[in-house]
Amino acid sequence: MKTETVEYKDGNVTLRGYVALDDAKSSKRPGILVMPEALGLGAHAKQRAERLAALGYVALAGDPYGNGLELGLDKSLSMPQVDSSRVAAIGYCMGGSFGLELARDGAPIKGVVTFHSGLQTQRPAAAGEVKAKILVNTGADDPLVPFEQIGAFANEMTKAGADWQIISYGGTKHSFTNPEANKNQMPALAYNKLSDQRSWNAMVSFFNEIFA
Repeated sequence: MKTETVEYKDGNVTLRGYVALDDAKSSKRPGILVMPEALGLGAHAKQRAERLAALGYVALAGDPYGNGLELGLDKSLSMPQVDSSRVAAIGYCMGGSFGLELARDGAPIKGVVTFHSGLQTQRPAAAGEVKAKILVNTGADDPLVPFEQIGAFANEMTKAGADWQIISYGGTKHSFTNPEANKNQMPALAYNKLSDQRSWNAMVSFFNEIFA
C-alpha cells in the first residue's frame, strides 16, 4: 500500500490531505473522499483511508478547513488512479455534515456516507438536486443528533426525491467510530466497537451497490 501527504491550494492557504492506495494496481478505480471530525485530519481519518485502500479504493483523507471540502473533491476527481465517474464521500461528525452539503449541492458523486454527523442545514435540498445516494449512520443515544433532527432530515430528503437511508444504532452515542472518543471525558461521546463495525460493514455494502 502506498500512502503520501498531498497539498492543494485554497487561494493562498495550503491544505494537506492524506492519500492511501494499492499501488500494485494500474487500472482506474473508485475514489473515496474522507472528511474528518472537527479537530481536523488526524490518525482516525488516515486509518479509515488506509482501510478503504485495502478494499481497492483510492482514498483521500481531506483537510476540512478553508474551502477544503470542494477542493478535496476536486483533488479526488483529478487523481490519475481514480475513475472520476465513480467517486463517493464519507465523513465523520463535522466531516459528515460537509458531505451532506455536497449532496445537497448536487455534486457529481455516486454516494455520501456519514457517521455520527449533524444533519441540519441552512439550505435544504431542492427537489431533484440530490444526485448522490445517501447512507446516514447515527447513534440512537446521541444527544447531539436527536430524533427530531433525524426526522427533519428524512423529511427533507424525501421532499427532494433523494435515494436515502438512515441506520440508527441502539445504545450508541456521538463519535462512536473513534476509539479515542472516551478520552475526552464528555458524556455525549463514547466509542462503540460493535456500532463501529456494523456501520463500516453497512458502508462497504453501500459501496458495492453504488459502484457495481
